[in-house]
Amino acid sequence: MLLAGTTDGVYRVSDTDTFESERVLETDRAMRVRTFDSVAGAFAATKSGLYHSLDGTDWVDLGVPREEVYSVAVNSSGDHLYAGTHPAHVYVSTSFAATSFAAESDDRACEWEELTGFQELPSRSEWHTPRHRNEAHVRSLGFDPENPERLIAGVEVGGVHVSDDRGQTWDERRIAFDAPHSNDVHHVLVQTSDRYVASTGSGLYRTTDAGHSWTRIDEDVDHTYFREAFAADGRLYAAAARGAPPTWGGDLGPDAALFESTDGGDSFETVSYPGAPNEFVLAWTARDGSVFAGTRGGYVLRRTDGEWIEVGRLSVSIRSLSGV
Repeated sequence: MLLAGTTDGVYRVSDTDTFESERVLETDRAMRVRTFDSVAGAFAATKSGLYHSLDGTDWVDLGVPREEVYSVAVNSSGDHLYAGTHPAHVYVSTSFAATSFAAESDDRACEWEELTGFQELPSRSEWHTPRHRNEAHVRSLGFDPENPERLIAGVEVGGVHVSDDRGQTWDERRIAFDAPHSNDVHHVLVQTSDRYVASTGSGLYRTTDAGHSWTRIDEDVDHTYFREAFAADGRLYAAAARGAPPTWGGDLGPDAALFESTDGGDSFETVSYPGAPNEFVLAWTARDGSVFAGTRGGYVLRRTDGEWIEVGRLSVSIRSLSGV
């Protein structure tokens, strides 16, 4: 089963071969759908709240203090649930245990605490996104897979920030490049304790020292607007548009491309896929040994025998995918 976060709520694709799909959460735009090994069920971060479902059909609002939720994360022990919002704030709930979502109950409301240390970062007053009420948002949250204390946040527009005490205090790990939108962070792929890949409005960046220094890894391609990178089975995937959304109005739309790397981003190969260049891949997931991608136009693609094929299409734009 796949869950798709879209511009019109959450859809479930129960069978990717027949592409049986239905809308399962009627809500505002779903920015992120995620599952975690430490907690049962799935989460949907949407512009009208953070929701949880045990079965992918019935969803419960978890009551985050700010309505517009852009990102969600759970620590490895399952006792800390995090929400990143618009405007850019981070909240944590410790009011549930790892097993609390296992019971069939609609009483899943959480008590939330704001992590005020996030607001004390030196660059906080500089964070803004002109297209979004001139306010920034926490677009990405992820835990270090080897250090359960380390939480990584990506802010659009505001850079990458790291906490080594589960969000109580934070350090700036901003991307210090001359590119005009390198701190316009759309997603941070956390691969190891030290290795992250940041997708930004001005390129794709890699760190091997937990964000203390960054290297731009997309300089050999002529597309600069990246939304999300994904890694599976030793291969790094990324897609990019030639420019930012205001430039997407021509015949080619985003004029997008898809890239794959087998050396961790040292080099990239441009690969063909259905719908290019009008269709921009915005979402990725893996399920049952296959990698899936979701596009701006609602297409779901699957990588099969080294090639990308279309498995179906939703009537709305896909912003996030999660294999369940």
